[in-house]
Amino acid sequence: MTARRVVGYGGAVLLAGWILVPIWFVVVGAFNTADAVYGYPLAAWPDWSLESMRFFVTSAGVPQALLSSVIVAVLTGVVTLLLAAPAGYALARFVFPGADAYRLAVLSTRAFPVVVLSIPLAVFFLQWGIYDSVWGVALMHTALALPFVVLMVSAVFAGVPVDLEEAAQVFGCSRFGAFRRAVVPNAAPGLAAAATFAVLLSYNEVFAASILTLQQPTLPVFVLTGLTQAPLPFRYAGALFLLAPAFLFIVLIRRRLLGVGGDPTLR
Repeated sequence: MTARRVVGYGGAVLLAGWILVPIWFVVVGAFNTADAVYGYPLAAWPDWSLESMRFFVTSAGVPQALLSSVIVAVLTGVVTLLLAAPAGYALARFVFPGADAYRLAVLSTRAFPVVVLSIPLAVFFLQWGIYDSVWGVALMHTALALPFVVLMVSAVFAGVPVDLEEAAQVFGCSRFGAFRRAVVPNAAPGLAAAATFAVLLSYNEVFAASILTLQQPTLPVFVLTGLTQAPLPFRYAGALFLLAPAFLFIVLIRRRLLGVGGDPTLR
């Protein structure tokens, strides 16, 4: 093994440890007893007790905040995909002047700080009567996720051969019918991955949700507001609740992310 490979593997191990060790100690704290959580030094292996998790789930306000987060995330995923699918399909299938500039313009909307969008939207939502509601937060999260999802969906549709649509139209399908019968089934895994990305972005977003909610906070907002006063078991369990969906997302779509869907070793 060459020195370059040794350095490369060593750097990869250090980077993985830098990321995974703190996450592992979150897992240890979340599945330890209260006495073990407050012990010093923190044990490197959990007692596999559900005491901390049960304490978190049964804490006042957590079930409602968790329900709000789930509803907002699902609404964000559905609305984002419904809006992104036509835009992504147009980018993937039609050649028009300024297509590259349009892609850049879509992505450049994320250059604006979230606070620039949140405060004016809070004023509008107060006027429209949807402030401190799941619909208001979902609309905000849709605005945050839409640029990325449009580009993701465009790449997904670009990977579906145009011949399938043309063949469907030859056999009597309209353009929309060809899209529904030939394109969507082949693009479904990628579309699901894009929608899941929007769901996760919404589930973990905290700044805009903290501005747009008051009595119905999402789970990240609820956990953040209680960090300074909450006991350690609550903090560990809350951190695990926020981390777990992201790990599940990676496990479910890792083949799509790596572009090796046919490799049986990654099934």
